[in-house]
Amino acid sequence: MLLKNLSSLTLGALYAASGAFADSSSSSSSLPPIEVAGNKFFYSNNGSQFYIQGIAYQADTVNGSAGDDINDPLADYSTCSRDIPYLKKLNTNVVRVYAVNTTLDHSKCMEALAENDIYVIADLSIPGKSVDRTDPQWNVELYERYTGVVDAFANYTNVLGFFTGNEVTNNASNTDASAFVKAAVRDVKKYISDKDYRKIPVGYSSNDDEDTRVPMADYFACGDSDVKADFYGINMYEWCGDSNFQTSGYKDRTADFKNLSIPIFFSEYGCNAVKPRKFSEVQTLYGSNMTDVWSGGIVYMYFEEDNGYGLVSVENNNVKTLSDFENLSSQMAKIKPSVAKNSSYTAQSTSLSCPASQKYWKANTKLPPTPSKDLCGCMHDSLSCVVNTDKIDEDKYGDLFGYVCSQVDCDGITADGKNGSYGTYSFCSAEEQLSFVLNLYYQKNGKQSSACDFKGSASLQKATTQSACSSALKQIGSSGTGSASSSVSVSSSGSGSGSNSKSSSNGDSSSSSSSSKGSSTAGAKEKNLALGSKASLSQVILSFVATLGVVAGAGFAMA
Repeated sequence: MLLKNLSSLTLGALYAASGAFADSSSSSSSLPPIEVAGNKFFYSNNGSQFYIQGIAYQADTVNGSAGDDINDPLADYSTCSRDIPYLKKLNTNVVRVYAVNTTLDHSKCMEALAENDIYVIADLSIPGKSVDRTDPQWNVELYERYTGVVDAFANYTNVLGFFTGNEVTNNASNTDASAFVKAAVRDVKKYISDKDYRKIPVGYSSNDDEDTRVPMADYFACGDSDVKADFYGINMYEWCGDSNFQTSGYKDRTADFKNLSIPIFFSEYGCNAVKPRKFSEVQTLYGSNMTDVWSGGIVYMYFEEDNGYGLVSVENNNVKTLSDFENLSSQMAKIKPSVAKNSSYTAQSTSLSCPASQKYWKANTKLPPTPSKDLCGCMHDSLSCVVNTDKIDEDKYGDLFGYVCSQVDCDGITADGKNGSYGTYSFCSAEEQLSFVLNLYYQKNGKQSSACDFKGSASLQKATTQSACSSALKQIGSSGTGSASSSVSVSSSGSGSGSNSKSSSNGDSSSSSSSSKGSSTAGAKEKNLALGSKASLSQVILSFVATLGVVAGAGFAMA
């Protein structure tokens, strides 16, 4: 829900090292890391169970000090230090932050939070750099964004975990997008391991759609440990006004997820259909009916904005607590959840079968490949015919893709999360992908110079292949559908192409809006404002191949 005025996004993260402003490599006020065992969280130092008592903490309003168009609360010490006493009055031990700016210094806020026993769960995405449910991709640009957040926060022990997505799949029509988010889970976990960071949990935040809620949770929780999510959040808005465990839907949801093998919690909650919010659900969430299954929740949200979910209002840097704040504070002061000990805890289930394809679930268990910037650069350098970026802008690539892909096989650059088929270069930039298929067209037409022109939109270059690339490119093959047995690492790429810029934010991991069919707040919370996403490559290709018959109309005929 948060930041939908900017677009939608996904989880941002916390930990230190690198960026224009290098975060502190360690904190003098370190908290014990939170660990995962079975379906529960535990303190690493004493093995006591940890319940999330969280607040969504980020304002939509852009703050210039945060940089770009993100108001990064973890980079604004004057604001976070002002708000921490209020968070403590709510017994807060976790804040969720939906977008962070990796070029800024987060050390002062992170240390202040640690000094007050507050952990962070951060979304890795930002508006415009997230998995888009309408055109899902897991590409170089997203990989660099997500791992950049990990680098910025990895050395803070009060980072509980990272969200790789937020409500990306939001109904049965776009479940294929979940394959791309799960690929992000896999690759972020591997990156954390490869960098020798501590084992930071990586998870996903979903909506509460009645058709997809169960298979989606099973999908992210299934598989080997290096692929499955470490935790799972649901944005839950079923309890509105005066309700109870049975009539609210909480009883049914608890039954739905009783066998989930990883921790599950409310990544957002607090329906505002009835005002003021009494937060009577708090006693149930942290009570005996739910604590065997659920690990707490995150109240949406700290700042009062147009959506009416705020706990406080801020004017001229003065904080005023609202009635919702007082009600939540009163409820949180009364919770006494049962606390397990890791030493005596035995997980009922540690593995889960992946959901089969059915009417409401189509995501394939075969995931997209891990993005490799070096491989994309190698491929681009090896081509003879490439995009002439001086003559054509990226927003005009659609016509070229459509025409060329009606003439040659473009499987090497397309990705299908439903069928589990992914071209080896599906994670490359739009420029690199278009150059790849232009080169296929050029070769198909006898390498005639006229076959690499397209009214100046393409041009010839001297093809080069570094020794580190040769074996991989040979294994992948000219069609781009094979796989290399080893990774490619080169000193530099001669290609002028950059990271994939087709990522957008439709269904982004850091927006938030419960779209549960049973939630009375769904309509009020839906504010989906996408940031100028470009046409989907797969949509462009399908559309053109289906309707092009005669592509001369695109004006790119060889003659």
